[in-house]
Amino acid sequence: MIVLSWLQAQDLLAARAGSKASAVVSLDLNLSTRKLALDEQGVAFPDGQSLSWEALEEIAEDKKHCFLIESSGPRRIQAFSEATRLVRTLYPTREAPTMLVSGFPMHRIRGTTPMEDTRKKVDAVGRLAGCRVLDTATGLGYTAIEAARRGARVLSIELDPTALEIAKCNPWSAELFESDRIETVLGDVRDVVTRLEGRAFQVVLHDPPSVQLAGELYSRELYAQFHRVLTDRGRLFHYTGDPNSALGDRTTRGVMRRLHEAGFDQVRRAPEAFGVIAEKRPPRHVRRARRTPSTR
Repeated sequence: MIVLSWLQAQDLLAARAGSKASAVVSLDLNLSTRKLALDEQGVAFPDGQSLSWEALEEIAEDKKHCFLIESSGPRRIQAFSEATRLVRTLYPTREAPTMLVSGFPMHRIRGTTPMEDTRKKVDAVGRLAGCRVLDTATGLGYTAIEAARRGARVLSIELDPTALEIAKCNPWSAELFESDRIETVLGDVRDVVTRLEGRAFQVVLHDPPSVQLAGELYSRELYAQFHRVLTDRGRLFHYTGDPNSALGDRTTRGVMRRLHEAGFDQVRRAPEAFGVIAEKRPPRHVRRARRTPSTR
């Protein structure tokens, strides 16, 4: 699979402008590089495909899409979802791509990168080795992949089949489909979570789209289900948006209130990850029993 963006197309065009016979570029959106032969017609790829200079010029002019290179030519990695009635796009950055959902990026990209954004969210819940983790919005799978790399076993839920089709075209998402530590389920998290066993997860990573796109994923009823499936001392990370923005601050305050109402005792802001951390404490009678010394 060969995937290019305007960044790699520009590198190839610059090599051509310099009258070079070859160029070292990435064919997988910055994961690795390959040396490619250049000629008057265009670029020859290792798999036998080729791309004309005209096609590369078109890619270089398009800053908003990644392109899958097929035998018929480059194809934008973008699709309209019949399930959600939203357009999903693989959007290039200078590191890993993010996904746009009707123009909204699913990762922070201003002043950071999608992978650094993901790492900060996962860092917020602490140690994951040996934990069972519920990831509530698969998307490109970065959160599930990062948690699995840290030794967790992950159940990842995705509402939209189109999101997974986009992920299959993203080289950075390969581990989502290859790792034996990740199980992906298609469905509405609000329905799926009700069928999960209680106290089955040590961690919930809840990274929903913005409240404008998915307000139903910010409900007290859903938070109560998260509380139910977490073990005692289980931890939840909830992405809420930029805490320094009016919307982010308002969303954070509302989320914290509803998490308390759903049964979470300890709820605090995690501004470095643009979210909130909540912990499920044991029932009071269990805490009292642990504090009371044995009389035997």
